[in-house]
Amino acid sequence: MTAQAQQPLIILGSPRSFTSLICAMLGQHPQAYGMPELNLFITDTLREMVDELSGYRQIQLHGLMRVVGHLYAGEQTMASVDMARRWILGRLSKRTTDIYYELCERVGPLRIVDKSPVYSLKREYLERLGEAFPDAYYLHLVRHPLTQGESIMKVAKGLMAILADSIDYDVEPPQVDPQISWFNMQENILDFLDHIPAERQLRLRGEEVLNDRRNGLSEICRWIGIKDSDTAIEAMMHPEESPFACLGPLGAHLGNDINFLRSPALRDGSIRLGDLDVELPWRNDGRGFNPEVVEMALELGYT
Repeated sequence: MTAQAQQPLIILGSPRSFTSLICAMLGQHPQAYGMPELNLFITDTLREMVDELSGYRQIQLHGLMRVVGHLYAGEQTMASVDMARRWILGRLSKRTTDIYYELCERVGPLRIVDKSPVYSLKREYLERLGEAFPDAYYLHLVRHPLTQGESIMKVAKGLMAILADSIDYDVEPPQVDPQISWFNMQENILDFLDHIPAERQLRLRGEEVLNDRRNGLSEICRWIGIKDSDTAIEAMMHPEESPFACLGPLGAHLGNDINFLRSPALRDGSIRLGDLDVELPWRNDGRGFNPEVVEMALELGYT
């Protein structure tokens, strides 16, 4: 990367943990550039990534195509999607790390804010990310496992949890249970962050950031060393103004959480916290949280 390009701010968290919303908020800061889900670090090369994201997983390329169209064609249209496909095809032999460097230089001197939840699914993805950006900043964004699980189960009747293999096979018949992927992803993140200097990582509960937005955003700004003026904070209160806070053109219409794309503006009212001592509403056997999930939630500050 050139001296102008900055190390990115990476948001790590489970899906449906306010990552889309808070990424878009931070991306409205005059010194930042909020990305949709790039998913670049799931493979070593762009060719491997395109091969892996085939079939129904093609939607995981939408974020990259939207970014390329916006940055290189100045628009997000069907024509820019075609251009983005050619852009990708012309770089298939490149490392995904080099593609990311190119994007960093393209938006420089702004700092990229990226929130691809898939990175937290496997430790190899996080390790690849850490090797590419040894000085990146990491915001670990968490959400209570109850409300996160409820939210996950509302997406296509639990399909997101199924795709993450969040299934309890110890019962008959097996049951979809989002607490499994919640725990696994938090464990991956915490293990990865054990090797990151304390000054380059910050853990926040998403509910508290959104229930006290100005103070939460100001804390993040001071941590990564960008201004937290009233003007900057006010800009971040409008995530709906992000160029990626809406459905994209045919062929690249996603790239972000579908619920966020349909309703990206901040809403009035406070976000509730869940309870750890409950029967899980997505199960039909009366079971509650697994002991390791309760322990993890307590470690993350929930009660």
